[in-house]
Amino acid sequence: MTFLESPAKLTLSLRVVGVRADGYHLIDAEMVALDLADHITITEADTTHISLTGPYADGIATDASNLVHRALTLVGRTAHVTIHKNIPHGGGLGGGSSNAAAILRWAQFTDLGRAAAIGADVPFSLTGGRARVQGIGEIVDPLAHEQCDITLLIPPVHTPTPLVYRTWDEMGGPTGSGLNDLEPAALRAVPELARWRERISQALGQEPHLAGSGSTWFVYGHATTPTEGLEGLQVVHTTTRPDAGRVEDHLEGEN
Repeated sequence: MTFLESPAKLTLSLRVVGVRADGYHLIDAEMVALDLADHITITEADTTHISLTGPYADGIATDASNLVHRALTLVGRTAHVTIHKNIPHGGGLGGGSSNAAAILRWAQFTDLGRAAAIGADVPFSLTGGRARVQGIGEIVDPLAHEQCDITLLIPPVHTPTPLVYRTWDEMGGPTGSGLNDLEPAALRAVPELARWRERISQALGQEPHLAGSGSTWFVYGHATTPTEGLEGLQVVHTTTRPDAGRVEDHLEGEN
């Protein structure tokens, strides 16, 4: 049995620098891995079975559509996998991609180009730490680690990434006023996201940054967040990490 750590990722900045002939958008982004992580146990078996536990297990498929299934198929392995979900899903923190990347690390698979076929965030999650990410996500250049505390502010809103990119196209490819070109499109595509930005700004006394296509907002440092007017908002204090997560082999019955 092997224990795998599967860290969340955070997109600190994102520029859209082009669109391929097939419609995929080319990015130039800075991403970091976080201490916030799912925990995975995996045991090789004759068939693949995925089970989920933890506070964010509800609503996640365990069939062949799960990215862990796709990762196992890519490396030609079958296994029993249990994932303890600590990463909120639907907020753009890359939990599913990180889970898939953890399986690839377990299998000692390092081909970033083929990993990108599972999902655009998988190559970064396979690399971890801090990196510049280009192309459609398959070009990952590691950067020096910078320890940084971060507060994640996750509203009860889902911003589908394909919808945000379509809106970005419809708007003529706007650039963000800050470090995220997708923010104007995300706010137009999901107006509720803009209302949450205003609530968070008023509560914190500073404007938060949108992580990629959302819906997670973040600020630097461990912010004290009032609860009044922010019902439904998940607040997570975390820190950047220099790696892609631990991989530890355990004997059966060993703690």
